[in-house]
Amino acid sequence: MYPRITINSIHFVPTPTSKHQTQKPNMVCCFEEEEDTDTLQQPLHHHNQTQTQTPNPNTPSNSTSNTTISPMNSNFPALTCKDILQTIFENLSVPDLARCACVCKVWSEVAGDGEIVVKAFKEPWKLKEVIGKPSSGGFWRDGKISKFAVSHRVVKGDSVASLAVKYSVQVMDIKRLNNMMSDHGIHSRDRLLIPVSTPDILIDGTCYIEVDAHAKREVAVLYLEGAPDSVVTRALNTVTSERGKRRIIDSLRRSMHVDDGTAEYYLSLSNGDPRGALMEFSEDIRWERQMGLS
Repeated sequence: MYPRITINSIHFVPTPTSKHQTQKPNMVCCFEEEEDTDTLQQPLHHHNQTQTQTPNPNTPSNSTSNTTISPMNSNFPALTCKDILQTIFENLSVPDLARCACVCKVWSEVAGDGEIVVKAFKEPWKLKEVIGKPSSGGFWRDGKISKFAVSHRVVKGDSVASLAVKYSVQVMDIKRLNNMMSDHGIHSRDRLLIPVSTPDILIDGTCYIEVDAHAKREVAVLYLEGAPDSVVTRALNTVTSERGKRRIIDSLRRSMHVDDGTAEYYLSLSNGDPRGALMEFSEDIRWERQMGLS
């Protein structure tokens, strides 16, 4: 006997022959003995029809069913009702809202509602209110604590090290957030942004969405003393004056052979007068030479 060989659903059953006789395969249908005729006569679309049929409530459900309820299913119109969707989405987090916005157009409109997004942004931190609108919707999706900062009004005697101790943060984190190259840059600014080290400080707080001129990024700022005053707000919006100030600082930096923070410091001492900044710097150099410090 020879082994039975199956190739492309056709069974070839070799039979013993003599060396002078040509071997002819015995062709047998692969369904002849394994499947009945009723199975072969079923239409090809029968499987698709059974999936779209409405289930009979009197018939027990099949545990292996892969039926998925979606907004595109006309048998469940509640998933396209905006009022119902709004009630559901109000309890979702920001990442879940981003996923819902990718389902369909109706879901995207409801998930992108401003009130729902702001509520989802406030919920993890238990914020009381968020004032302001970011320039991009991506601001809300990044709900990390790095999005928040505390506004500190710079006063005489402040230093980066003392503020780091006061707010329990690292010195480098303050410099990185405010784009400071040296500690001297603190004296040329009205305020500093302090990174939030613990989320407890945000509880029942009010944050303002701002673009800081020095940090050059959009942050949710918390004012421990209350609402932002007009001086700080006006300083944040003077983009044109910042460009002019940048050119003056670059010129002073090249003339003094110092870094940006030192140039800003002497410019602040002279109330924005470049000549006065150079005179202040020259007097300090002369005093250091007299005292033997340089």
